[in-house]
Amino acid sequence: MEKGFLDRVEDNAAVRVWSERTQQEKRDSLTEGYESELWDFTRINVTQNDLQELRDIWNSWNGEAKQLFYCNYSDLPYLLDVKVDKYLFRALAQFWNPAYSCFTFRGVDLVPTVEEYMALLNCSKIQADRAYSRPVNVSPFLKKLMNITGMSEQWVAARIKQKEDSKCIPWKNLRDLILAHPDSKKRADVFALSLYGLIIFPKALGHIDEAVSDLFDRLDKGTTPVPAILAETFRSLIACRRAGEGRFIGCVQLLLAWFHSYFWKVEKVSYRVFSKDYSPLRELVAISRRDDISEEKWIIILQNLRAEDAEWRTPWLIPDEILYRYSDFDWVPLAGIWGAVGYAPLMVLRQYRSRQFVPVTRGLA
Repeated sequence: MEKGFLDRVEDNAAVRVWSERTQQEKRDSLTEGYESELWDFTRINVTQNDLQELRDIWNSWNGEAKQLFYCNYSDLPYLLDVKVDKYLFRALAQFWNPAYSCFTFRGVDLVPTVEEYMALLNCSKIQADRAYSRPVNVSPFLKKLMNITGMSEQWVAARIKQKEDSKCIPWKNLRDLILAHPDSKKRADVFALSLYGLIIFPKALGHIDEAVSDLFDRLDKGTTPVPAILAETFRSLIACRRAGEGRFIGCVQLLLAWFHSYFWKVEKVSYRVFSKDYSPLRELVAISRRDDISEEKWIIILQNLRAEDAEWRTPWLIPDEILYRYSDFDWVPLAGIWGAVGYAPLMVLRQYRSRQFVPVTRGLA
């Protein structure tokens, strides 16, 4: 277990004993005298890219083209239809606890996990050597775009732009390429790159950031994008909370879909999750929800959230192995495309259908 990257969570007494013993020996992650508490109101900006052109392109494809895309890039297109409730998201952000990288509602912690995001996106199970980390020697942006798009050096060079501290390519150039490219595989690749740049990592509005291509360039080598998606979600929430303001540049759609899952009171879901055609994201998108609840009302609702109000076990997650520690860390360092963050899933074991216990957090902050 000392060198284990994964361990089973069901009836895992060994993990519980290890965690409680280590917590007693190493204490908490926070400095002595510090109290973990939610800070003042955060003015968070949830401005999104306009996704209508992406939806139109997707809807114009036939079944064969869509199936090719699903086979290569899983359930990403369903994110196009996730409605962004900015009032709920702004309220939710007020309860993000930067010290522990989780949402804290009264005495209850809740956080999206690697396993949950993988299930939502219908990605293959994580492998220790497949998590994204930025390589030391990265190919130039120009070369990566040439490889992804199949276009000439002259075509690509003429379209690369500088946005603040990053190089980008405008979405309109990729849109035109998708509509005109003769190669169906390249059309799917460019469309997927656009989804990653405009929805998953929307740093520069209307543009796809160079760092997105670093991750995308490695997807065909079996790299899983989920830890990086989670890392940038956490990092953006932390940055906004600590600054008291800022624009969220993680995936709002995926975070809201995950949050709604904990208040999805349904029956007879379990048998469907074993079907290879089952998609929790597709089912969540199909549910209509109220969009007339104000931010202030959402804050009151979340302030008064009780344990019995939530479904602490998502109905679509099959209990399996969890990523809970790595190497000499008593938690997991997640590498994103712009930075890294600490992640301690043992804080929310109830989400894995297991008994909750005090986790190891030493060094997490």
